Amino acid sequence: MNPSTSKSLTPPTLDAGLNAKLSLMMFLQYAIWGAWLPLLWPFLTGHRGLTASQVGDIFAVGALGAIIAPFIAGQIADRYFATEKFLAISHIIGGVLVWQLAEISTYSGLLGFSLAYSIIYSPTLSLTNSLAFHHLPDRDRDFGRVRIWGTVGWIAVGIGIGQWLLHRHTPVDVSAAEMVQKAQFAGMADAFKLSSILGIVMGVFCFFLPATPPAKGKQKSAVGEALGEIKRQPLLTLFLLAVPVSCIHQFYFVHTAPFLGQFQNEAKGFIEAVNKVVGVGGGGLMTIGQMSEMAVLVAIPLFAKRVSRKTLLAVGLIAYALRMFLFANSAAFPEAIRLPAIILGITMHGLCFGCFIFVAFMIVDEETSGDIRASAQSLFNLVTVGIGIIVGSKIAGAVAQWATVDGKLDYAKLFTVPMWAAIACLAVLLIFYPGIKKTPATGG
Repeated sequence: MNPSTSKSLTPPTLDAGLNAKLSLMMFLQYAIWGAWLPLLWPFLTGHRGLTASQVGDIFAVGALGAIIAPFIAGQIADRYFATEKFLAISHIIGGVLVWQLAEISTYSGLLGFSLAYSIIYSPTLSLTNSLAFHHLPDRDRDFGRVRIWGTVGWIAVGIGIGQWLLHRHTPVDVSAAEMVQKAQFAGMADAFKLSSILGIVMGVFCFFLPATPPAKGKQKSAVGEALGEIKRQPLLTLFLLAVPVSCIHQFYFVHTAPFLGQFQNEAKGFIEAVNKVVGVGGGGLMTIGQMSEMAVLVAIPLFAKRVSRKTLLAVGLIAYALRMFLFANSAAFPEAIRLPAIILGITMHGLCFGCFIFVAFMIVDEETSGDIRASAQSLFNLVTVGIGIIVGSKIAGAVAQWATVDGKLDYAKLFTVPMWAAIACLAVLLIFYPGIKKTPATGG
């Protein structure tokens, strides 16, 4: 091969202006979600007084939007409507809706608004991915540097809300930890209002994103084409694994904030110093996981062209199991290493998300044809943020009730369940997922 031919096959450098727009898109997309998701369980149980089963229902109903998304958003974006305009309208409407979740106090009202908001917001998760993939010159090289800003957005709002709770909703004249936590639970309503403001800002910004017109496919239904492609390997195994992995993921997001909050309100020694940095409520401390996620996303492009996709997915599943092991056994650790072990468990989130969820989205994009990628991404989103969350929320709620002894949640029992589930998923991956190293592909 002569030098000129080799040069022509090298993907062009990512334009600085495009990089900035896509990065800000990801920042806002995940800041909207990260503002309230880690706090929803403690807010609804600790402030609204809902039962674990009722909160599981709300999480499950909220996930219905991700199930509807592929049949609406993917089809529209792949066939009829520019992706950036669809995102703009969705986020503006979603911003108006999510504000209401701060005020609604009834179980039925929360169910209805959760469903309405999820139908609007859920499609945007996969469509921001597909829009980025459409414009990036090189998927393996460029997507990590863009997607990492979504993690930065999640960290920024997590610490921001944690500091807000610490300084505005943590009474200094109350010594009882339960009363302090109750005040913090009430203050978590402000997280929905922040999410609303960010959603409207995102909606306006989306009108300025690169034009991403619908592609004209061979069939009328882009979803039908995408369903045809995921019936073959490795997508078949990946989609089947995504359901239990999403359930495991849901245990983390549902139960970790209150699990951490009980340590943070001790407010002594090392944890007091940590609280000054990340705030209280559990959500800020959980951003350590997003910080590690940033490091993993930066590192993945260095390995994506050298290590098989199967190996990366396996690392992610091992991290899921290790994280739950550390949480489940935290009470058995000596006090001197208990908090460091828990923080190590939070740090595992980077490998969990980066090596499984992030890599899975890359695999979906590279294993599907160009004109149905938005629908394929939406279908995978259906499995992870739809079916997985519905099943995971119900299981997490049921396990929480099973693990509650004398009115107190036994976290050792609780986190042991997803630990063994992660080990089982790892076994399935090693047996059924093809061990063929992918040839790097460019985006577009």
